Amino acid sequence: MWLGAHIGIADGLPEAAATGRAIGCDAIQIFAKSPQMWAGPPIPEAAAEGFRAAVRSEGLRATSIHHGYLANLASPKRPMLLRSRSAFADELGRATLLGVDHLIFHPGAHLGSGRDEGIRVLVESLDEAFRAQTDRSVRVLLENSAGQGSSVGSTFSELAEVLDRLEAPDRAGVTIDTCHLFASGVDLRTPELYGRAMDRLDDELGVARVHAFHLNDAKAPLGSRLDRHENIGAGEIGLEGFRAFVNDPRWAERPAYLETPVSDDGYGAYVRDLAALRSLLKKAPETTGTPARRRGAPRRRPTPK
Repeated sequence: MWLGAHIGIADGLPEAAATGRAIGCDAIQIFAKSPQMWAGPPIPEAAAEGFRAAVRSEGLRATSIHHGYLANLASPKRPMLLRSRSAFADELGRATLLGVDHLIFHPGAHLGSGRDEGIRVLVESLDEAFRAQTDRSVRVLLENSAGQGSSVGSTFSELAEVLDRLEAPDRAGVTIDTCHLFASGVDLRTPELYGRAMDRLDDELGVARVHAFHLNDAKAPLGSRLDRHENIGAGEIGLEGFRAFVNDPRWAERPAYLETPVSDDGYGAYVRDLAALRSLLKKAPETTGTPARRRGAPRRRPTPK
């Protein structure tokens, strides 16, 4: 697993890559503009080239952009939906220009129109974006939700349904957020519970569709449906809850980004969280998953190509 964190771009895009490496990141996630704005100023080509060059020179293994917070690609309200689709197209263009691997986004909420309608609108939104952006270099990743309100994508099966219905499913995948997973009711706190959860993920979604992680502890209890991040080991999941994640060989070449609370000393909290996660690598368990899966029990649904 390539451990990293979300890094700010206030000092410039190239500097974000250098900052990430300086605090011990193997991968970085950034915003390509303010997450609280529908639109931002264009990225100058020189800044984009500077970022791409910095990523290469710093030896970062993966890069991602996190979409802004305002868009809702599942909205039943036409003005909001059109604005969200425009914002998503802009973010996808920025991701392509910067040469990142992934664009991570929240699937959105149906706002009372119903789960099925929300998924239909979300799929339509992604299909439209893919048809408009013919460059296929960036994979977009749906982030699992905590299950709050009318949000879409809090279960493995819902995420799989979205991907299955896309015209170009190979252009999309999933980011698993550990805090959101725990808040939605999936317990990860022991090797056995982790194994059961990952077997469910493999059966309902397929491990090949998981391309990144957000490693965040949870402030709220299991099944709370509250999206409240905590520093590693300081929340309800606890330090031991991350041991199986960082040692699972299936995630050996997947980026995992911290989105934990930052501290007054800049990225000092990230440094401590990264150190805590890496300390778990010293005592890797021999196996992960349930005995049935280790023996190679067949999945109930095939892993997509």
